[in-house]
Amino acid sequence: MILSQCTSASIHSYVARDVLNKLERNGQEKRKRRDQWWLEQKQSGMTQKALPITSDSGLFQIIKNTKIGRLMGDYLNSSILFNNIREVIWDRSDQLGRLYPTLLWLVSKEERENNMNKYLDRIAKIGLSLSVSMFLLGAANVPMLVLLWLCQRSLMSVGGVWYGFGWEPQLAELTFHAIFMAPFLSLNAIPYHSPVPRVTIWAMRWFLFRIMIGAGLIKLRSSDPKWKMNNLSTMDYFYETQPVPNPFTKFFHMAPKPWHKFEVLSNHFVELIAPWLLITPWIGRKWTIVGGMIQLLFQSILITSGNLSFLNWLTMLPAIYCFDDAFLSKLFTPGYTASASIASYTHLSASAAGAMGLLRNFMNIFFGALIVKLSIPVVKNLLSKKQLMNASFDPLRLVNTYGAFGTVEEERYELIISAAENHEGPWEEYQFKVKPGDVTRPPRFISPYHFRLDWCMWIASCSGDIYRSPWLFTFLLKLLEQNEDVRDLIEFDPFKQINGDIRKPKYIQIEKYRYKFNTARGGDYWIRERVGRYFPKQGLCSVEELKEIIASR
Repeated sequence: MILSQCTSASIHSYVARDVLNKLERNGQEKRKRRDQWWLEQKQSGMTQKALPITSDSGLFQIIKNTKIGRLMGDYLNSSILFNNIREVIWDRSDQLGRLYPTLLWLVSKEERENNMNKYLDRIAKIGLSLSVSMFLLGAANVPMLVLLWLCQRSLMSVGGVWYGFGWEPQLAELTFHAIFMAPFLSLNAIPYHSPVPRVTIWAMRWFLFRIMIGAGLIKLRSSDPKWKMNNLSTMDYFYETQPVPNPFTKFFHMAPKPWHKFEVLSNHFVELIAPWLLITPWIGRKWTIVGGMIQLLFQSILITSGNLSFLNWLTMLPAIYCFDDAFLSKLFTPGYTASASIASYTHLSASAAGAMGLLRNFMNIFFGALIVKLSIPVVKNLLSKKQLMNASFDPLRLVNTYGAFGTVEEERYELIISAAENHEGPWEEYQFKVKPGDVTRPPRFISPYHFRLDWCMWIASCSGDIYRSPWLFTFLLKLLEQNEDVRDLIEFDPFKQINGDIRKPKYIQIEKYRYKFNTARGGDYWIRERVGRYFPKQGLCSVEELKEIIASR
């Protein structure tokens, strides 16, 4: 999952470069303001004076206000090295104060301008190597998971629209939780002195609860009447209009309307009622296991009915922590189960003795306290009438709120890109790898793989005009320029050179079509109807015009 389809594409390279440059400017501006403030404080002699403590002062503010704290602050604010580090780690944030931890800060600005692709590829390959190693070993430790988290965050931070999906922070949060589960250095599949702490088990269940309850509440609070109890028609449209259908989607769509109403009711049950089985401590292990099984079954059905990237597979993982050793031991051989029992006994007899045991206990307490603190704004958001979907409230986005499909479209629209060598045409269509285009081509089963470009095209088709999806201008330009990296992202380029035939498109356009499943026997898989021109609204668009549009933005 760490290796993205768009990682090696030029279009993602430009997005990453622009994000880094903007954040760097933000950091420089913040540093200038802070340096100016510090100079004024020194000139006025305020750095050595204690400030009044109020009821709003936090513990950190009180410590800073002590004599030692003021001396330390004076030293750090005067240190060029400290200010350089603070600018990179803390000041390079967006307007919401969110931080962007990424290994790409190690790349010089000159290298950013010349070739970002190789660095994006290297980060992805490091993440892939770590993932494969953990899979083969059946184990992981803290350094491996920290580096894996940093690799994923490095791409997510600079990915722009390509990583603007709700499951990206969900993957980062899951990896962050896993850091506190693993032994520090051991790579034993059954670590004898480092069993999974109970606090992380409950944190995982709380994580899954937030995912499901957030998705359920956003549907009830949305303006879409199809989710309401007096309507229940959402599933009449969902299968046909979802981002990327699979070969089974049409059959789910053709189910009778009473069954679709039952599906909506079942969705409300799974997302609003069943999640309480995950976190209610006094209901007993059997009901907790039932709660986990419900979530696994629900995600399995979603995988079968559509290509929702790795979202459903990712949501399955925290559900595993609803099952205790007695339940899971039935899935393993007697010898493996005996080894696990010995590991548990060894841990109990050791009673967390020694410095490592004390350190682990301290980290468990720290992790539990951190999750509680970071969950407070998340809970407030869940209780709010103006609930935000897929939002974060801490600078590092460690604990987030989630939600999906608050509204469901009733008609499917597709953006069809075509190009021509002259004004008169003929206009020839580009075909994408999974997005509907050619009406004769049936959908593919791609889960858990994520074709980001195809998803972004679906979002653009639902978002209004092209100016709400400005990345499309660069994409169209690269198609006209016949950029090989961008060509690799699509299934078929009608102007690709074959047998030495040199053809170069001069004009490009996007038309909007309405697509429906062909439910009759035989014939094409899709039925489509032209709605109108999406871009440009009038006339034709060439390389020069696209460059002017991009430069003006």
